Amino acid sequence: MSQFIFENYGYDVSTGLAHFRYKLDGRTFEEQVQYQPAAHYDEVMLDRALFLAFGIIGTSYYKTFPATETIFEVGQIDDWQANFLSKVYQEGLSQFAYENKLTRQDLGHFTATTDHVLESVSYVGEGKLVLQSGGKDSLLVASLLNEKGIDYTPWYLTNSSYYPAILDSLGHPVVVTTRRIDIYALRAAAADGAKNGHVPVTYIVQSLALIQAILLNKNEVLVSIAHEGEEPHAHIDDLAITHQWSKTWFAEQLFAEYVERYISPDIHIGSPLRRYSELRVAELFVQHAWKQFGHSFSSCNRANYKQGEDNSELHWCGDCPKCANSYLLFAPFVDAEELKSLFAGQDLFEKPMLQETFKGLLGAEGVMKPFECVGEINELQYAYHLAQKRGGYGQVSFDVPESTFDYMSEYPAQSFATL
Repeated sequence: MSQFIFENYGYDVSTGLAHFRYKLDGRTFEEQVQYQPAAHYDEVMLDRALFLAFGIIGTSYYKTFPATETIFEVGQIDDWQANFLSKVYQEGLSQFAYENKLTRQDLGHFTATTDHVLESVSYVGEGKLVLQSGGKDSLLVASLLNEKGIDYTPWYLTNSSYYPAILDSLGHPVVVTTRRIDIYALRAAAADGAKNGHVPVTYIVQSLALIQAILLNKNEVLVSIAHEGEEPHAHIDDLAITHQWSKTWFAEQLFAEYVERYISPDIHIGSPLRRYSELRVAELFVQHAWKQFGHSFSSCNRANYKQGEDNSELHWCGDCPKCANSYLLFAPFVDAEELKSLFAGQDLFEKPMLQETFKGLLGAEGVMKPFECVGEINELQYAYHLAQKRGGYGQVSFDVPESTFDYMSEYPAQSFATL
């Protein structure tokens, strides 16, 4: 019987190196995360945060040969934790399942290993750790904090020795953590026919940020996620297929509940943008951040976030769904010639190679919405027509349905995470 084994995890106080080790049918995977060494931190909190990351990071290696059984060689999980991890390894791997023709039954199912419920404990810490990427959402949060004179620590997770230079202009020293995925073991598995696909990367990043917050004695972790990820691309029986389940409002609440239950109710994690639509975030970015960052930020993954490559200076490729999505979101609020200048003078609406992408984004001709972090179809339809009313933009090659989307509507959000 195939078994995915959570072998061990740990943190070396002298070097700041955390490790997470797994086994699968004779294969060993070890991920390492390099933090800046910290002299004083809550050891109990750190261990509990490491265990949470241990469970979530495993998705990156579990997916190679999805196992029918999961085993913890260190640590134990109760019923609630087992249900939590089952959601992470099922809903969090839904796109992976779709692309590899799997069902919910083929994905990770966890069972409790103990009846003992680990109680959360009090924690003394103060300050905000704010996740940064160089994209519009996180730079908007930083800009709003700066406007209000609120102190914070920007945090960036890299897989190389680089990070976007734009972050040095935030006015606060950037803390950089390096994630070292076990790329060699993954390549060896791939050579033997391993599966590949999307994992709940937002959950992985949040779990690593939580560790950093505890090492720095912070009590708030702010992510930058608007109302997004809710619209399924498809279904496999009762499994909704989403590109980024771990960005949904449900997932944010679930993660926060885990922290409150098993780590400490004195640590908070969530997004101050959660109550806004993606289109509203774009408008707020233009109002609060465009002047400083408009010509140096990017939300394009293809041009900036390839494994190990230099992303000191951010760019737009102008060819991918993220670029098309960003063009749609900003077009209603930015002068056409200025927005085109970010894309080498191109009007993306008229670009032939992007027409199928726009059909998926705009719900036209039955084309599936791209598997990317993009706006909802009705929202993007509304954005397109707003851009046409603004003027200066070309048109796509197909008819775009009208939309009554209310981009000013506000959605539920955690009470602590407001700006």
